[in-house]
Amino acid sequence: MKLSRVFATVAMAAMALGLAAPTMAAEPVKIGVYLPLTGQNAFGGQLELNGVKLAQQAKPTVLGHTVELVVVDNKSDKVEAANAVKRLIERDNVCAYIGTYGSSLAMAGGEVGEKAGVPGVGTSCTNPLVTQGKKYYFRSCFIDPYQGAAAATYAFKNMGMKKAAILMDVANDYSVGLCAFFKRSYKKLGGEIVADLKYSSGDQDFTAQLTEIITKKPDVVWMPAYFAEGAIIMKQARELGGTFTMMGADAMDNPDTLKIGGKAVEGFLHTTFPYDVAMPNMSDAAKAFTADWQKAFPGQDPNVNSALGYVTYMLIMNAIERAGSDDPEAITKALAETKNFATPLGALSINATHDAELPVGIIQYKDGKRAYIGEAVAE
Repeated sequence: MKLSRVFATVAMAAMALGLAAPTMAAEPVKIGVYLPLTGQNAFGGQLELNGVKLAQQAKPTVLGHTVELVVVDNKSDKVEAANAVKRLIERDNVCAYIGTYGSSLAMAGGEVGEKAGVPGVGTSCTNPLVTQGKKYYFRSCFIDPYQGAAAATYAFKNMGMKKAAILMDVANDYSVGLCAFFKRSYKKLGGEIVADLKYSSGDQDFTAQLTEIITKKPDVVWMPAYFAEGAIIMKQARELGGTFTMMGADAMDNPDTLKIGGKAVEGFLHTTFPYDVAMPNMSDAAKAFTADWQKAFPGQDPNVNSALGYVTYMLIMNAIERAGSDDPEAITKALAETKNFATPLGALSINATHDAELPVGIIQYKDGKRAYIGEAVAE
């Protein structure tokens, strides 16, 4: 039985006996979390889970009730993602759920939540199909059409790069979508796509693709990979003599990008969400998150995935407070009405397609360090 119905029953019983209505019962508000804690996407999932847990520490109660997190590993697998959401809803009786890192995983899990009528909020799942046609699925991140267009605009206009090559992971919805959106925007701006090559998730040798790219002499290579493969691609490109600029997307925003790629990462650019521990003009919300993180994880800087996990938890708490209930329908309605909610990523609003409206940040690696160099606006 959902808490809202329990509270109503207790309150009516108290009124019938002529007693003052009691405070809300001690039953916790259950929030599900399904993230990849093992498998290919485990590092990103763990960062987001740390952000979720940090937010729970900062706000452990809602409407006078303790918040209980029920965490399930989706194992970086689509079937496991669907099963995880099914378990959270049917067995654990959560009123809302968080996740996930990885658009393919989010699409699988979101279908289950949609049929059950329980709201979910994605963390860093940027493919537009995640929320398309969904009543109960939302996300706290921007979407790939905007991210891809912003990257194309920055490469063509801000950096004057007129020729681009594409290196796409055909087994990953995230990569396929971003490549399509980048190409469309880049060509519309007047840029030329000189090579359009493919690989599959898990590949370790990119020599053939990179050798062909080098012969085409692009100014920039757009490669929206996950960080581990992206770093290997950069190393192999430099070993083969590639001198072009390499550019990726938000999945490259990971502390291990530099660790794995080493000197090959020099000059690399990637889009990101508008947060960085060293960003200029940091907002009060970003300062509070950064301070909380550094206290909880000394010696480890937060990244955007941890910020997104934090934001997603807070977004759900804010919706529950505005709804005044843990009823899934009430939470869904409140989430859809979110406007200018202050977060470490800036003021967040949920639009008609249930996507977060946020700017796109740009990171560049210089002298062995990552630097937040500004924001891109898509054209």
